Amino acid sequence: MSADIGIDLGTASVLVFIKGKGVVLKEPSVVALDRDTKEIKAIGEEARLMLGRTPGNIIAIRPLEKGVVSDYTVTEKMIKYFVQKSLGRRMLKKPRISICVPCQITEVEQKAVEEAAYAAGAREVCLVEEPVAAAIGAGLDIMKPFGNMIVDIGGGTTDVAVISLGAAVVHTSVKTAGNDFDEAIARYMRKKQNLLVGDRTAEEIKIKVGTVYPLEEELEIEIRGRNLVTGLPKTVTVTSSETESVLREVADQIVESVIHVLEQTPPELSADILERGIMLTGGGALLRGLDTLMEEKTGIRTMAAEDPMKVVAVGSGQFAEVTGMRRNS
Repeated sequence: MSADIGIDLGTASVLVFIKGKGVVLKEPSVVALDRDTKEIKAIGEEARLMLGRTPGNIIAIRPLEKGVVSDYTVTEKMIKYFVQKSLGRRMLKKPRISICVPCQITEVEQKAVEEAAYAAGAREVCLVEEPVAAAIGAGLDIMKPFGNMIVDIGGGTTDVAVISLGAAVVHTSVKTAGNDFDEAIARYMRKKQNLLVGDRTAEEIKIKVGTVYPLEEELEIEIRGRNLVTGLPKTVTVTSSETESVLREVADQIVESVIHVLEQTPPELSADILERGIMLTGGGALLRGLDTLMEEKTGIRTMAAEDPMKVVAVGSGQFAEVTGMRRNS
């Protein structure tokens, strides 16, 4: 039995879609490695739990940086592990795999992703631009001559594209995304609260109370970290209004990239976007107030896709069926 698999190979998470089953796996793109022997100790959620908590000889790494492969060998093993975990070990026939990549990926980076997928057991590999996959997964009809604007905010990159007739007409990929929100929070905690927090804690603050627009009701969270003055553990309360100005700086960069793409969009497609609105996808679309901020800055109705984190994986799995073709196979 062979399967069509769509993989959203993200900087922060990997999602696997199997035709007929939907999204069957969502795990962090983290690998725990023995520094001395280079032996892989854990992959995915198990490895994420080790972040910041490993002994000296074990390091937890992310083999993808800003949406592209930074460690080819580890990426290959990670893809193989996730494919086998999704399909089970009984593969009578190698699967066809569609993998999402940022729209401004270089040929060398494309080759690295392709080779990693072939080495992981694919019989055929198709690379799909993330905004195109996101549009398909969000349920937009991209094959008609109408303009659809997609803003896909992942962990390492934000892809902005205007799509018509199955392809991106105008697009850009910026290295400002979800991880930058986490880093901004960690910097703020260090500077204003004298508190050192790890990546996981910064992400938790973003998810629980993070916002880029004033909220009607104030949210707060208690977090623990290391006091930089005394060196001792300390607990502080963080509010949503504190995160607003911190996260707004990063959000403004994303909004700027959207405005830049709108300025380059042909007038007929601009009219379509004004009518249809802007669709936000990816984990960053879940950030409170981002749709409101973008709508205020652009004057165009903005909404997040239903289940925005899954749409890229779903779209990559449905790409061949929707467009009637395969790329880079």
